[in-house]
Amino acid sequence: MPARWESLLDRWFNASLIDAATAEKIRAFEKQRSESQRLHWPTILAISFGGLMLGAGILLFVAAHWASLSPTARFSTVLFMVAAFHVLGALTASRFDNLATVFHALGTASLGAGIFLAAQIFNLAEGWDGGVLLWAIGAALGWMIRRDWVQATFTALLGPTWLLAKWVNAVPDSPKRDLILAEGLCLLAITYLSARISDETSVLRRSLVWIGGLSLVPLVFWIPWAERSYYYGKHYTLDISTQFFGWAVACLVPLALAYFLRGSRAWINALAALWIFVLGTMQIETLQEEELRGIVFLWHKIGPYLWCGLGSAGLIAWGLSEARKERVNLGVLGFGLTITCFYFSSVMDKLGRSESLIGFGVIFLLGGWLLERARRRLIARLNARSS
Repeated sequence: MPARWESLLDRWFNASLIDAATAEKIRAFEKQRSESQRLHWPTILAISFGGLMLGAGILLFVAAHWASLSPTARFSTVLFMVAAFHVLGALTASRFDNLATVFHALGTASLGAGIFLAAQIFNLAEGWDGGVLLWAIGAALGWMIRRDWVQATFTALLGPTWLLAKWVNAVPDSPKRDLILAEGLCLLAITYLSARISDETSVLRRSLVWIGGLSLVPLVFWIPWAERSYYYGKHYTLDISTQFFGWAVACLVPLALAYFLRGSRAWINALAALWIFVLGTMQIETLQEEELRGIVFLWHKIGPYLWCGLGSAGLIAWGLSEARKERVNLGVLGFGLTITCFYFSSVMDKLGRSESLIGFGVIFLLGGWLLERARRRLIARLNARSS
């Protein structure tokens, strides 16, 4: 995505307010200025580490003296922490915007701590989902005011956390509840992962890709185990209306966000939603061994691994079609993890100790080499297409 000055420059040129030579001079000046102001990694590391240590030190100092403070002093301290960081961010914004970003991030993090500490000070009986909602609203307001990728990342994390908390608190503990939760979070992770399209360079979208990439694999492997047989699952079941509402939210919210981020290309996210919900029917531990016969055995014991392998191949193809290396790499990783998990669950226990270890070594050595070779070929093909 072009920078704001580039879009304004194009608009002025199209309106004949400036000529081509002037536009080229402005473009060269701004590019040179942005290159000179770009931070190098030691500065970024110093700012990030310093902000983390500053926040941790203040919180530890407050925690050490918390018991000796009166309720009034506690609440005043909470308010001061939230306000002080944002004031420091406002004061440093004109001189060093990256430092201001760190201060505002600490202010938003302190807001969450302040909300829950205030609830503890005044012995509020409100559920923890209400506190997360207030925290998410604060982060969203910070995003609207600052247009800051850190505030947007807070919002992207806290919004789903509030939905998760609301669902867990409102719905009885049951297998269907966990399955709907796992499927909704997995589809949201795919939406975040697909936020970048070909040459999209927004820092916010890159942070969404990191969130989606780090959370996708564990969420995918959670889905086939979500309806595991445990005590509460035998006594509580969700009514049809609650299940329908949960699945509607789990599907429509991530797809609406995908349409906002990707436009007409969000139809691929709809295919990903279908893949996720089919995977949710392949529960591994819901049936007894005597029930696992024929097609039922294939569907519940072999199906999840075949379906995950197909999903990994689809993720690789998706990355190649939109020139996104992270999807190719994640697809290759998912394919390797699928083979490894299948070996552990269905093959290793049928072999002797030495044979199972030999097979395990062969999978890691030979399989890892083959997957890395395939990954390099795919990345080379992607680079050739983009150049």
